[in-house]
Order: sequence, then C-alpha cells, then structure tokens
Amino acid sequence: MSTDKEANSNTMIIFCPICKSKTTWEENPWRPFCSERCKLIDLGKWVSDEYKIESEEAAGEEQERSSEEH
Repeated sequence: MSTDKEANSNTMIIFCPICKSKTTWEENPWRPFCSERCKLIDLGKWVSDEYKIESEEAAGEEQERSSEEH
C-alpha cells in the first residue's frame, strides 16, 4: 500500500508562467497555468500583441530594411 507522500512523489510540479507559483501538471485543468485567472492574463497578452511570433517573411523584410539603410 502506498502512502500519500509516495503517491505525490510521482506528481510533476511546474511553475506558472504568469505568476511563478507552484502547481501540479496532472491535477490542474488550466495547465501550464496555476489558475483560470493566469490563463486569461496570458490570453490577454496575446490579444493585445504583447506577445508576437515573428514570421520568416517579417524577419526577411527587417533584414532588407536594415541593409538598405547602410
């Protein structure tokens, strides 16, 4: 028979990317966030363009502009 401590030794502990609090992966419906609040904060950052993923096309255009200036 396993104890609660032994069962928890297999639980993966992660840190919320927004508030940095500890949470578990397995028992967390909002993973990788600790709560719905942090999940919504992250979504808001994507919607407001605080986060951006640069495309290869945009990177190429930026290089062309910088080479034209010199």
